[in-house]
Amino acid sequence: MAAPSTPDLMSTIVSLAKRRGFIFQSSEIYGGLNSCWDYGPLGVELKRNVKEAWWRAMVHSRRDIVGLDASILMHPDVWKASGHLSGFTDPLVDCKNCKERFRADHLSDLKTCPKCGGELTAVRRFNLMFKTFMGPLEDDSATVYMRPETAQGIFVNFLNVQQSARLKPPFGIAQIGKSFRNEITPGNFTYRTREFEQMEMEFFVPVAEDEQWYDYWKHARREWYMSLGIKPEKLRMREHAKEELAHYAKACCDVEYEFPFGWSELEGIANRTDFDLKQHSEHSGKSLAYFDEETKQHYFPYVIEPAAGADRATLAFLVDSYAVEGEGKEARTVLRLHPSLAPIKVAVLPLVKRDGMPEAAEKIYADLLKNSVRSFYDHASSIGRRYARQDEAGTPYCVTVDSQTLTDETVTIRERDSRVQYRVPAATVATTIAAKLKEASA
Repeated sequence: MAAPSTPDLMSTIVSLAKRRGFIFQSSEIYGGLNSCWDYGPLGVELKRNVKEAWWRAMVHSRRDIVGLDASILMHPDVWKASGHLSGFTDPLVDCKNCKERFRADHLSDLKTCPKCGGELTAVRRFNLMFKTFMGPLEDDSATVYMRPETAQGIFVNFLNVQQSARLKPPFGIAQIGKSFRNEITPGNFTYRTREFEQMEMEFFVPVAEDEQWYDYWKHARREWYMSLGIKPEKLRMREHAKEELAHYAKACCDVEYEFPFGWSELEGIANRTDFDLKQHSEHSGKSLAYFDEETKQHYFPYVIEPAAGADRATLAFLVDSYAVEGEGKEARTVLRLHPSLAPIKVAVLPLVKRDGMPEAAEKIYADLLKNSVRSFYDHASSIGRRYARQDEAGTPYCVTVDSQTLTDETVTIRERDSRVQYRVPAATVATTIAAKLKEASA
């Protein structure tokens, strides 16, 4: 049985995601809310593992990057200074007949509706920021915005972090957090949504070093995806043409993944120059210039920004790991997730629900949990069906307790990818699995 063709693969992934508890439609019992998704028991673990892998690579394994968790709600002047209030817009058209709404820059014909052939309205600009009110009054003086990106929280805290952590450029500030954009045309499952999570890092560098650090981070970010199992042929780096660049950017490159719906951005690496620090200094009246003790001069560092989407990365890992192997009754669906990303690391399975096997399996399960190995216990249905469930969940190892366990205190470990099976002492399961997980992540 071959894997589904590309046009059908996304619908297959969506179906598997719901069936196995990765991702559900938000408010489904009420008909759902467009472009909003809930992460189920397996999905929340997968996404959390993606974020933790990013944090390890960007913060915990480095001496020149620290973390931050800035507020979602910020002073509205932040968005005036950053340009979001005036320039964070998409061109919008509506069909006068079917009332569908489209992004004008996605249409080749701005007069005719691509859905029904009706007449389109004139193009107008649509600000993507969500607006709300702080306090009991709903007027202009109480207006605040749901942040459309996490970066500005880093920029306004530049000196707070630099001085408290006693950092000198080049250094970075990393943040993972929610952002909100009132997208005109969200879609492609969790790829483009109105509420999403970003993994962003702003790397502040001396002006003369911006190009070398830009090249460094382009290479490092591509390598990160491959180190976690993304197939190299499914990744590409796309440098932005001059006319594509944001007004503040000197250069920008996207890490793109070949999804079933085509090549799409996973992450952008941008050279933002000193635009943001200068803007906030000008608008706030508080200088964010760095004082170099050696030269006794103030200057605004340039910023290299690797900005990734946690939801997009999670979707890419899910899609990339999906495989169908074998034919007919022998076919199996498997998620070949990297062990460090897999929601469940090991499943403990008694062969049958009798003869003391469940009790022996429960003991191993408890030992794994005690040793902080994310585990799952399952005794329902045949052992073959339980293996199949774990393959679909991406679980790299299964431990089976059988009749031999009761005589010599050994168990069978089954590996997901190779389906190789071998026996180890039951007392060493936790240390054996922990060692394999460590080796896979090395």
